[in-house]
Amino acid sequence: MIFMKKAFVILVIGTCILQTAMAQNGGEGWVQLFNGKNLNGWKKLNGDAEYKIEGNTITGYSKLNTPNTFLATEKNYRDFIFEVEVKVDNQLNSGIQIRSNSLKDYRDGRVHGYQVEIDPSPRAYSGGLYDEARRGWLYPLGINPKGRKAFRPGGWNQYRIEAIGNHIRTWVNGIMCTNLVDDKTAEGFIALQVHSIGKKEQEGTQVKWRNIRIKTENLEEEAWPVDPEVTEVSYLVNELSAKEKRQGWRLLWDGKTAHGWKGAKLDGFPRSGWAMKDGILSVLATDGGESTGPGDIITEDQFSNFVLELEFMMTEGANSGIKYFVDPEINKGPGSAIGCEFQILDDNKHPDAKKGVKGNRTLASLYDLIAAENLNVPQVPKSRIFKGIGKWNKARIVSHKGKVEHWLNNEKVVSYDRWSQTFKALVNYSKYKNWPEFGRWPQGHILLQDHGNTVHFRSIKIKEL
Repeated sequence: MIFMKKAFVILVIGTCILQTAMAQNGGEGWVQLFNGKNLNGWKKLNGDAEYKIEGNTITGYSKLNTPNTFLATEKNYRDFIFEVEVKVDNQLNSGIQIRSNSLKDYRDGRVHGYQVEIDPSPRAYSGGLYDEARRGWLYPLGINPKGRKAFRPGGWNQYRIEAIGNHIRTWVNGIMCTNLVDDKTAEGFIALQVHSIGKKEQEGTQVKWRNIRIKTENLEEEAWPVDPEVTEVSYLVNELSAKEKRQGWRLLWDGKTAHGWKGAKLDGFPRSGWAMKDGILSVLATDGGESTGPGDIITEDQFSNFVLELEFMMTEGANSGIKYFVDPEINKGPGSAIGCEFQILDDNKHPDAKKGVKGNRTLASLYDLIAAENLNVPQVPKSRIFKGIGKWNKARIVSHKGKVEHWLNNEKVVSYDRWSQTFKALVNYSKYKNWPEFGRWPQGHILLQDHGNTVHFRSIKIKEL
């Protein structure tokens, strides 16, 4: 009996020691990244904003005339689950860098990589994913209205970030915000950002972090369930994610050959003028005319209800387009084949941007009919959605039972009903007025346009609805 009592006492003491150690490390398998005493294990990069320890909190103070400042872990992390509580002044913007790097040969050490947004402004992108100093917004929260409501301005907010394989997912206060698939960078540091400021009244505004912890083992079993209402966005190049395959997506271009495509006015694929190299499909520059070079290309298949997605890259001054509901039989003469068009245009350099009516020939517009504008987040104009010339931009076209949407870089910019009287009236006052039932045909081809300028395409995929 005495032996059993001693064994019980030893067991209790051992359990208490184990629980104490777990508490210090944040729980089973979790490691605290801030010890509450000093900034051992962290280093400051790029800017000159100040970080102070105030109780159990790291506080960052904004400073004029200094670039974005980052307090980065000295250690790099690959796959992990990261949690932190954040509180930010409503005048300040901030973020949490993950899988990020500072390399001498990249912009002289500029911190770059994935950033989980902290945004108390009316834009409400907190929890969205930005690619700092590289590709810009990867997952703006215009695509997730529920996620935009998760952040509580003025209070403490709980962030959870899961980076497992090529999936990056975020939650703010238990609400899923981001569901991203991307394989650009697999490893890097974690950093706490104090954003640069431009106004004197912003100086000294604060962002605070506490309860900073990370877990790097047994991640799959602790990963939170994915909210099925949160759209997955994939940046895999010419490749489908596992979820896309399950949902019935297929590649419209295999990344190598002309299989599934032909000239809009040809029996086969153009013999020249279109190039396929390194996973990029390019129409090459000729004279800047509409289909006066190699000509448009179309899918061999026709589509009615679908989601089409692709990436495009423009050269300076370029003009092109993505057409849908195309009927190549109704215009055998000069010019492009006829169909509804997602405009691809350098709005700053090409004269067509100033033609038409109130911008209805600009980038991402329904060409000559409806001008593109940010329909989800009006605080972010279309000019800020566009990532720029020489950079990859994502186009998305949704057609379902007459309802059609254009999306540019995951922001909805055009919405219309092709069966409506409004649409019919728009057509009657456009360049399409002489084509009977334009835009109302039951199905049609997908088209990539030759307009005489070099434009690149990749990751062309479709899901039929």
